[in-house]
Amino acid sequence: MTLPVELDEKHLHRLADGREYRSMVMTVRAAEGDSQIVEGYATTFNQPYSLYDGRYYQVIEQVAPGAFDECDMSDVIFQYDHSGRVFARNKNGTLTLTQDAIGLKVVADLGGTDIGRQLYQEIKGGYTDKMSFGFVVAEDQKVYTEDHETGKEICTRTITKVKKLYDVSAVSIPANDMTSISARRFSDGVIGEIKAERLERAKKKTMLKILLEVSK
Repeated sequence: MTLPVELDEKHLHRLADGREYRSMVMTVRAAEGDSQIVEGYATTFNQPYSLYDGRYYQVIEQVAPGAFDECDMSDVIFQYDHSGRVFARNKNGTLTLTQDAIGLKVVADLGGTDIGRQLYQEIKGGYTDKMSFGFVVAEDQKVYTEDHETGKEICTRTITKVKKLYDVSAVSIPANDMTSISARRFSDGVIGEIKAERLERAKKKTMLKILLEVSK
């Protein structure tokens, strides 16, 4: 797999530091006076989703309940394409993050600035309908299985503890956003591990065959 877009140094640095990005959906809340609020779930618990599904490999991910119990959410911001202007922030009360039985709910009031109100109208009108959030994983678990009918190797990753949540962002070009790139990078790493493990198994089988031949 190859990355289809060029990343600037800032985004490359974030990925190198272990930051990951996943997609989410936010919708406009029914009007309450002059409020301009969007809301949605950054992630829902125990709901597997596919990061990569190819001919030989599949990477599935899910988030465990309680993954955000010890997460640093002291300063989370709402941005556009994970950079530039800040439209809402939990430090000033315009962004709230609440963990419930479903997942991590995000509510943002975009009415504080002219550009925020413009973004609200874009989300309301369907011109901007893709979102993602940036975070760093503290702990996860990976389970490897094989589909014996297709021969496909499957890795299921369960995120059990999130270290820090950085931002929620509306994204302009879904196919090329940080979410897709982050998922590809993680999947590339998993597939590399599977290939290395397969190669090691093949080496051991070859060595065993040679030893059996010699012992005859």
